Amino acid sequence: MSDAAQRVQDAIRALGFENVVLELEHPVKTAQAAADALGCEAAQIVKSLVFRGVTTGTPVLVVASGANRVNTDVLAALLGEPVEMANPKLVRQVTGFAIGGIPPVGHAQPLDVVIDEDLFAIGDLWAAAGHPNSMFPLTAPELAVMTNGRVLNIRGSATP
Repeated sequence: MSDAAQRVQDAIRALGFENVVLELEHPVKTAQAAADALGCEAAQIVKSLVFRGVTTGTPVLVVASGANRVNTDVLAALLGEPVEMANPKLVRQVTGFAIGGIPPVGHAQPLDVVIDEDLFAIGDLWAAAGHPNSMFPLTAPELAVMTNGRVLNIRGSATP
């Protein structure tokens, strides 16, 4: 197991959960590729995206269904300022992970987390585990407890 995936596994255990990180045969860099590798739907893939406030630079982690786009207007209203995707340097700085394997837990620094409410209608989910070829299974209620995230309707036509 990669060091990054092991950090995620350790974080899951430290939170009191028994979910097990699975290493895939090949790296997956999109929700659809992950779904294909796992034999599930893209909606079951949890994507963890870091946004930042344009004015303050405050980072926030958005955890959304792989089938959904994030409505940045809703996110901006929540933060009280316009938002944009964080650049790769900031993503690594605040999460400790590179884009393509960002997990919802085990970050380098505490992050406010917003969870896509659509995840609660899905059932079994899969989230990245620190590396493009590592995933772990979970449910939306587990995700909410693990991240202490706020559940909101953030699905929309804005990107990504």
